[in-house]
Amino acid sequence: MATCDECGEYENLPYQCRRCGRTFCSEHRLPENHDCPGLNEWDDPEGVFSSGGPSTSGRSTQAREATSSQARSLWRRYFQGNATYVFLGLMWVTFALQVLVGTFVSQALSRDIFVLTISNPEYVWTWFTSVFAHGGFTHIAVNSIGLYFFGPPVERRLGSKRYAGLFLISGALAGLAQIGISIGMGATVGGVVGASGALLAIMGVLTVLNPGLRVYLYFFIPMPLWVLTFGFAAYSVLVGAGQVGGGGNVAHWAHLAGLAIGLAYGQYIKGDTRAPEQLQFGGRGGGGGGRGRF
Repeated sequence: MATCDECGEYENLPYQCRRCGRTFCSEHRLPENHDCPGLNEWDDPEGVFSSGGPSTSGRSTQAREATSSQARSLWRRYFQGNATYVFLGLMWVTFALQVLVGTFVSQALSRDIFVLTISNPEYVWTWFTSVFAHGGFTHIAVNSIGLYFFGPPVERRLGSKRYAGLFLISGALAGLAQIGISIGMGATVGGVVGASGALLAIMGVLTVLNPGLRVYLYFFIPMPLWVLTFGFAAYSVLVGAGQVGGGGNVAHWAHLAGLAIGLAYGQYIKGDTRAPEQLQFGGRGGGGGGRGRF
């Protein structure tokens, strides 16, 4: 706790300038906002900090730019290694918006925003919003549990950018596959929501990288990952193959499409990355070595 050396304001969490060593409030913490003597030592070929000193408006503009740059940097640093948790948060925010729009505005608008439908597949935004939208609390809870356990080890091996691309692209293509096959089987109404296709793509990658990884079905039945993955695929084929739309209220064809994408991508990157050895609780900064269960 200290007072700002520039304006005298009391600050609970003061900032110390690394160049001049003085303490400042959040408004004056940047060197250009307190006329830091250290500015004279900067390599400034463009003359931003000339000997005559920048104008007040110039300093304000630079401060805003610096703050914006810091915000972007903080976001990148958080997203790097935490994309799974960003996607989990977006899923629940989207689900809440679905409920709010459907309850207080109209179900038709909610459907147009969040559901990839047979009647309007040209609504391109729904290719992606439908990945984060869900059909009910149980639906999103199950997908969240699966993503929480299977997502982080795949993200650690792929890197956050490639992992994010896998999640978004496989989720969108899985939904489009469900719609396309449904139309081909004669369906005229219907839609798809949920991150299941993206989750199955993640499981497909993990299955290729480490098929013997031990997981727990329903939290207590142990089995190697390949048994769970291909058992689920067999179930989807048997249940969904003969039903228009892919099996009642379950998008089995989306599951199969997502799994196929994941298996193919896993084979593509298999030689470039080390196989995850276990599923860990928590993100990169915590967790320990507990084994995940699904």
